[in-house]
Amino acid sequence: MSISKAQKRIINNINETVQVSHWHDWHWQMRNCVRDLNSFENLLGIELTDDQRQKFSHTVAEFPMSITPYYLSLINTDDMENDPIFRQSFPSVQELDMKDCDMEDPLHEDADCPAPCITHRYPDRVLFLVSNTCAMYCRHCTRKRTVGDRDSIPCENDMLAGIEYIRNNKGVRDVLLSGGDPFMLSDEKLDWLLGELRSIEHVEIIRIGTRTPVVLPQRITPALVQMLKKHHPVWINTHFNHPREITTSAKQALARLADVGIPLGNQSVLLSGVNDCPRIMRALVHKLAANRVRPYYLYQCDLSKGLSHFRTPVGKGIEILESLIGHTSGFCVPTYVIDAPGGGGKIPVMPNYLISWSTNKVVLRNYEGVITTYKEPDSYEPTFCDRNCDKCDLQLSLADGDERNSIGIEKLLSNSNDTIALVPRDNERHERRDE
Repeated sequence: MSISKAQKRIINNINETVQVSHWHDWHWQMRNCVRDLNSFENLLGIELTDDQRQKFSHTVAEFPMSITPYYLSLINTDDMENDPIFRQSFPSVQELDMKDCDMEDPLHEDADCPAPCITHRYPDRVLFLVSNTCAMYCRHCTRKRTVGDRDSIPCENDMLAGIEYIRNNKGVRDVLLSGGDPFMLSDEKLDWLLGELRSIEHVEIIRIGTRTPVVLPQRITPALVQMLKKHHPVWINTHFNHPREITTSAKQALARLADVGIPLGNQSVLLSGVNDCPRIMRALVHKLAANRVRPYYLYQCDLSKGLSHFRTPVGKGIEILESLIGHTSGFCVPTYVIDAPGGGGKIPVMPNYLISWSTNKVVLRNYEGVITTYKEPDSYEPTFCDRNCDKCDLQLSLADGDERNSIGIEKLLSNSNDTIALVPRDNERHERRDE
């Protein structure tokens, strides 16, 4: 594969004896990650002001920098301050502007950690943090607390303890590998890990969250995808935030994954000054779909420390969704979510298309603003559900349809128990009743 003029310049500035073939070697890319300001300037052929250099020094003392040469080559130096690649990769002094709402661990991942490397928040799935290492330090990372001095791979004992936790919890059917980036593990280590998980009978789905197709597409080698193919069903979620990130190299990486039957999804983060524009997001989801990647989530930027300059009002996300729903294919529309502070999980925040309803009619509006109605059945007798599936006449007929206890809103809707309300812990009114 050929490389661009900017990439050739970076290769020459690193070392004139470096061959073009080295550019396509992900190990070479990682060895030559840009971590200091002098390298950043030399490789791009630019010179920052004294003020910019001083602000950079203050920022990296708190939040380090690491950029792959590949991703560095995508920066538009003619309009660097407004460039989406630059803004996602280069430290900004705005990261030091801490707000009262900023939190070290806004999603309470550490609090929901019952075993090493495991976050267990939802009943049937777990997050398995298998690496703290990333190809690049994204400036909008929700796990900025782990960047830098703890940039390491969890020890084997911790990973074995995580696997054992999954093995002992038969309700876990879905395991999401994350980090850091799982693809920073060697092929051999990842092969071993996937094999261990595949040996657990109740684990149906293995998902991998990675940003390497975006910042290090060279990592998606033929050997890697053939290894992944052995462990199907494997799903992969990528993290493209801007259409300019979908380069020829990124397209090749995505094609390699899709060609071995790996379903691909994308999780974008809504970032001020990067992609908070309906036209940009529409171009992104269309490019993703054209490369066999389904837009999965659009995240509201988390309340992690140092991200306040990236956060937009929720209304901006709603505006973007309004520009997509009805204006493009349904599978191109991601679910807009807020990952609730305190560990509440992902909460969908979508435009409201249900205007009103009565006993037998609902009033709806479409993307054009057309208001219409839908007639409800005059007589509907629901099947009374007492959770006794053996006597149900709906022909469930699922040999592996294991029953489980309902929780949350599902519990309130269920006929199988007498719960009529969910009461927050430490409710003062209820505490007075117990006195």
